[in-house]
Amino acid sequence: VATEYEPVVTRFKDVLGELISDVRVTHRLTDSPACLVTEEGDLSSHMRRVLKASGQDLGAGQPILEINPDHPLIVKIREESEGARFEDWAHVLFDQARLGDGTPLDDPAEYVRRMNSLMLGLL
Repeated sequence: VATEYEPVVTRFKDVLGELISDVRVTHRLTDSPACLVTEEGDLSSHMRRVLKASGQDLGAGQPILEINPDHPLIVKIREESEGARFEDWAHVLFDQARLGDGTPLDDPAEYVRRMNSLMLGLL
């Protein structure tokens, strides 16, 4: 991780904690601020859902959050000094990445609350 991105990567790791296994900066994303990936050799989130639905317990395999440092949302979040707002942004981006991955949200009402709070802050 380039030195300039270390503070935001560390903040994402601190906020998301056990929801993720790591946070990485990537330049392969173009339109998205973030995505979820798995380590090489790990089961994909889709395969985990299929196996879980068939009754197999696979443990908690956590995804890696990759962030696009050039996306306007990530650029803005890097400047966010208020802890609670950064936490909301981090969780919203994580949840959006989960939705993009086809994974249902654990708490849709909390996602909506965070989105509403962030949108009100923009007014």
